[in-house]
Amino acid sequence: MIYFGTISEQVFLKDYWQKKPLLIKQALPNFISPITPDELAGLSLEDEFESRLVQGNITTQQWSLVRGPFTESTFAKLSEKDWTLLLQGVDRFIPEVEDLIAHFNFIPRWRFDDVMISYAVKGGSVGPHFDYYDVFLLQGSGRRRWELSTKHCNIDNYLADVPLRIMQEFEVEQTFEVEPGDVLYIPPKVAHHGVSLDDNCTTLSFGYRSYSIQEMFGNLDTHNTHNQYYQDPIWDNTNMPALIPDSAIQVANKTSEISAIDFAKFVTKLDTLDVQILQQFEYTQQGIEFEPGQIYQLHSACKIAYLLLDKEIQIFLNGLLIKTEETDVKNLIDFCNKRALSAKNLPTLAQQLFNLDMVYEI
Repeated sequence: MIYFGTISEQVFLKDYWQKKPLLIKQALPNFISPITPDELAGLSLEDEFESRLVQGNITTQQWSLVRGPFTESTFAKLSEKDWTLLLQGVDRFIPEVEDLIAHFNFIPRWRFDDVMISYAVKGGSVGPHFDYYDVFLLQGSGRRRWELSTKHCNIDNYLADVPLRIMQEFEVEQTFEVEPGDVLYIPPKVAHHGVSLDDNCTTLSFGYRSYSIQEMFGNLDTHNTHNQYYQDPIWDNTNMPALIPDSAIQVANKTSEISAIDFAKFVTKLDTLDVQILQQFEYTQQGIEFEPGQIYQLHSACKIAYLLLDKEIQIFLNGLLIKTEETDVKNLIDFCNKRALSAKNLPTLAQQLFNLDMVYEI
């Protein structure tokens, strides 16, 4: 798990989460990235991956964006500096990358979006920008300089006629230099600009998407909800990443009334890309038979959470309330939090999820 140094996870959750940035030196000591730059480039040639290639720097403000999949000739034509390759949702396909998410399980997993990995040569960058994500930036290889700012983070402060959302005015307030194993936490609406300091720079980005009030409540008549976002409670660090605590429902209800069940359906709903990934997984599962007594793993694209209401567990998977005949609450909770289940302990649920093409044998 993450080594926080002089502070604890509890202090981080209370004083930093969604409040201010924190550099955690050697959060994962002796860390070695599960993917090399060459392997990232190879993955960007495949149709399954959402890949982008960004070229440019803030000196010239000449930026270009090209979307993959790419070919080997794409990389052969690139200059020796000032470009970055980005691959989205790598955790959906590479188990070793998905395993890294467990290091951040002191944050609810249902708040998690995906792992994006970037590779940059010297000078590579995507420009200064801000977004509405909480993000942990884990340095995989090489060195990177990060510049941060809380100033001028508004939607009007972007360069015109540029294919990327790059801030026109960027006033640096903090500067950090990171190396492998370092983790930089950046809360929403904090501008950041990362520049590679050498030719072997990979960064793994663990993103937690914020929910806009408008998105959460749809057409409900809420007051002053424009550009407002759901704010997390102070998480009680219980290391139960799939649990939706009462405090989260209470925070959501500060804006407008939403039931615990509707909230759970909302936070586990899949985006379009994950729906497509599961459709591809369904195709690959054809002809594979269910094996009683085996261990089954929930697919990485699935989103799961549970509520404890009146001492009963309700499980939500991909935006749906899962009806099950299982009554073993402890094993059900373990499944939700560990994303794996034994067909011996939970035979009905294992068969049910296998038939829905949401799990696979490990």
